[in-house]
Amino acid sequence: MNRALPPGNGGIFYDAFCFSKFNKLILCCFLLVFINAAAFAQTLIRGTVKDNENNTLAGATVSAVGANVKVLTDAEGRFAITVPTTVTQLAFSYVGLETQTVPINSRTSINVALAGSTDLDVVTVVGYGSVRKSDLTGAATTVGAKDFNKGPLNAPDQLIQGKVAGVQMINNSGQPGGSTTVRIRGNTAMTGSGQPLYVVDGVALDNRSARPSASGGVGNAPGGNPLNFINPADIASMEVLKDASATAIYGSRAAYGVVLITTKRGQSGATKIDVSASAGVSNMARKIDVLDGDQYRQALARYDVEQFDFGGSVDAIDEITRTAYNQNYSIGLSGGSQDNTYRASFGYQDQQGIIRKTDFTKYSGSFNGNFKFLESKKLGLDVGLITSQYLENIAPITTDAGFRGSLISQALSWNPTRPFRNPDGSLFIEPLSSIVNPLAMSEASSDKSKVSTILGSVSPYYKITDWLEYRMLASINYSTGIRRASTRSYLNLPGIEANGAFLGGYGSYANSELVTQQFTNTLNFNKEIASKLNLNAVLGYEYTNYINKGITSTARGFGAIDVDYTDIMQATAPANRTLSSFNDPTTQLQSYFARAIFNYADKYLLTATFRADGSTKFGSDNRYGYFPSFSAAWNIKNESFLTDVAWINQLKVRAGYGLTGNQEFPSGSAQQRYNINFANGAPSFTGVNNENKKLKWQSDKQINVGADFTLFNNKLSGSVDYFKKVTTDLLFPQIPFVPANPGVAITWQNLPGEITNKGVELALNGAIIEREDISWSLGGNATFLKNQVDNITGRINTGALSGQGLSDVTVEVVQSGLPLFAMLTRQFNGLDANGFSTYTDEGFTYYYVGNPNPKVILGLTTNFRYKNVSLTANFNGSLGQDIYNNTANSVLPISNLGTGKNVASDLLNSSIQESLANPIAASSRYIEKGDYLKLANATINYTIGNIGKSIKGLNVFVNGQNLFVITKFKGFDPEVNVDKSVNGVPSAGIEYISYPTARTFNFGLNFSL
Repeated sequence: MNRALPPGNGGIFYDAFCFSKFNKLILCCFLLVFINAAAFAQTLIRGTVKDNENNTLAGATVSAVGANVKVLTDAEGRFAITVPTTVTQLAFSYVGLETQTVPINSRTSINVALAGSTDLDVVTVVGYGSVRKSDLTGAATTVGAKDFNKGPLNAPDQLIQGKVAGVQMINNSGQPGGSTTVRIRGNTAMTGSGQPLYVVDGVALDNRSARPSASGGVGNAPGGNPLNFINPADIASMEVLKDASATAIYGSRAAYGVVLITTKRGQSGATKIDVSASAGVSNMARKIDVLDGDQYRQALARYDVEQFDFGGSVDAIDEITRTAYNQNYSIGLSGGSQDNTYRASFGYQDQQGIIRKTDFTKYSGSFNGNFKFLESKKLGLDVGLITSQYLENIAPITTDAGFRGSLISQALSWNPTRPFRNPDGSLFIEPLSSIVNPLAMSEASSDKSKVSTILGSVSPYYKITDWLEYRMLASINYSTGIRRASTRSYLNLPGIEANGAFLGGYGSYANSELVTQQFTNTLNFNKEIASKLNLNAVLGYEYTNYINKGITSTARGFGAIDVDYTDIMQATAPANRTLSSFNDPTTQLQSYFARAIFNYADKYLLTATFRADGSTKFGSDNRYGYFPSFSAAWNIKNESFLTDVAWINQLKVRAGYGLTGNQEFPSGSAQQRYNINFANGAPSFTGVNNENKKLKWQSDKQINVGADFTLFNNKLSGSVDYFKKVTTDLLFPQIPFVPANPGVAITWQNLPGEITNKGVELALNGAIIEREDISWSLGGNATFLKNQVDNITGRINTGALSGQGLSDVTVEVVQSGLPLFAMLTRQFNGLDANGFSTYTDEGFTYYYVGNPNPKVILGLTTNFRYKNVSLTANFNGSLGQDIYNNTANSVLPISNLGTGKNVASDLLNSSIQESLANPIAASSRYIEKGDYLKLANATINYTIGNIGKSIKGLNVFVNGQNLFVITKFKGFDPEVNVDKSVNGVPSAGIEYISYPTARTFNFGLNFSL
């Protein structure tokens, strides 16, 4: 039964009841809106991120702590982030710098400066991937752009001189663009260069320069640097891998260490233009002390040979040198979105040499892009391009010519009383004389090279899952070099001077090509596979192909025709021309590799790597080499018993063992090879090497034990490592007693025996003062080394000496019980009463009297900043090595006075007058201590900051290079390694009339737009 509501008040009650329900509903809605509004109330915060040197940081990450909100700074380091009001902190991070968390405290503007990071969570580059620094178990050191050496540097290796423990870098020549010697943990190379493997953005380099070796017909000039094609301004960081656990993944090419070069990448944001420019002057850093005009006259009178006094007073070194100028410009453009970034750069460098008519000019460009595709952004593509062309004017300074055939020896031995020009202004040239006017040599010589290089790569990848990624890398490195050299016929050198029917003069034209093709496929895995256990792994396949070929044409007998000889080589008689070409057997390398890094609870780490290299260089019976390594680390700081120890920020111990290889020997060395020649219209064959089916890689077994630490709230950090490297299966070009085939000269073999390098590395960096307006940091590294050869039968001679009286003389050996390249020669005991040299056992017995390997390698860096002014100084040096002064031995002996040439000043300071008839002979007399400490680089920088709306982060600086050196060595520079190899066996520590080192001062600026 339905009951109707009563009329009247009943309706009112009903309406009231309905209205009450409606009010509650509205009230609930308002409450929900209010609660949601309170929950999602947001704050806009703006600011700028810089580093501790007041440089703005583009691409720094700004994130809200506790919320999934993050942004990147723009090209000027500025950011704007909107965060919920419930967020109380912002985190600021940048690759290579320490992450900083800052409380908001109701602020809407926050500016921060990020300090250099020692955080183990920083990601660092390793072979075929990257890992957290805390996951590293091997010996590796990263040097970032802000820590690089400054100045007009030609190649990237010079950026890290003195910066890394265990690494010694020597500039072989003061010639701009000249080669360097880089040794990581000592010297073990009995053949080849002994240089580390360089890898640029994942592409392994050939380590050879395409600059042809042909020169002006009087001797071999020092080589060029294979890294010259890279603009140092484009380098973001360099990672030096030192022990086998870090390098074994590069297998048969990793025995001498690996240097990973990472170029700068674009950052998301508006297009940013980075500009740097500098200019400077250079002069000779040190001179060799020879007699001036008045001193020479006194010496002539003392020895009663005054007929060689020509009345003048000249300085030959001053005559062939100059104040040199340099200029350097670099422009970088970068930008993009968060998913697609790019960077392009352009560089120009023009560096005069301090020797007249020498210089180095380089044009460079690069582009890289990082792109992501698909809505998921799982598909990506990285592209890279580096291209350059550099031109050199090369001095007629040789490593192997006699005292007449090199500009420096001519200048050092020039009679300082003899004018360079005749009274009519023409050059003084004495026909058929052994005295060569250095100014005439400079004018008569022309040696120009041009090297063009392109390194291109494409690397598509696909993220199959968040923890699994496939990547392919395809690259080509093409380099070609052209060299034109000539020497004019009026110069009085044998084989050059016009004489009778011989018209004289020499010209050569050479071209070479180097091609490296690389294809790499990798699968990267990074996932927590069990509770607290993470696996970072890579599995890969790689194929590399090397091509090296070239051609050289020479001609003699041009006469006085007034054109460049290399333009008219066809004008000479056919019998005076030569033509030779080569195309090395193609070297192919097929490799399989894997690495697994296990991390349990960020405390216990285990790394295992394996690589199998199949190389056409090896003999057919040893086509594959296998290179494993194992290492472990313990992050002790993460243990509960150290968690509360506040003064220890990081503490990790490491240990590892591994096997690496070396295949740095000529292509085709395991095969039967011939040169093809034509004589009388018919081909003839000359053997190059015999076949050796058993030839294999040289093997290096390495152990490493080390520790990394950071203390006192990150104020003090460092590392210590003990290492031992034993090299076996030594590659050597053995000359057989009975060649297997007529004309075959050598058979490459793996010699029994071993070379051991062991030592201790120390690195320490301290932040002594850290305040807003002032800071001071000091860092240093020292490496203690010992080198020894064992179990080699007999003696291998190397270290050829050059100059008058020293034909076919060597001074270094590879012999059991001695260091590598030990100096073995006569033991000098002074002069007798008649001024003649005396020797132990009358000079019939040779003694071990010198060691060219340093016992200690040093590096020291200090940075001081007061407000906007900063000073950085970098020192490097070494102790315990000896240098053989071949220049003093053969270029400046006392006997020169009897022939009208100059001598070393110290020869006249002896209480016993040395006889002019004292024979020139190799001995310990010319072995000098090579200890030195050099202020190699110093920079004063002033940060002006932003100017107007366009110029951002303006810095001006003054830079100096090779400012001074503390040493007792009498030559130009104790940093010396002239190539004095014999039959492919290298040498070490021999100085011979090298291009002098320059002291350089530069002024420059850099800014962004």
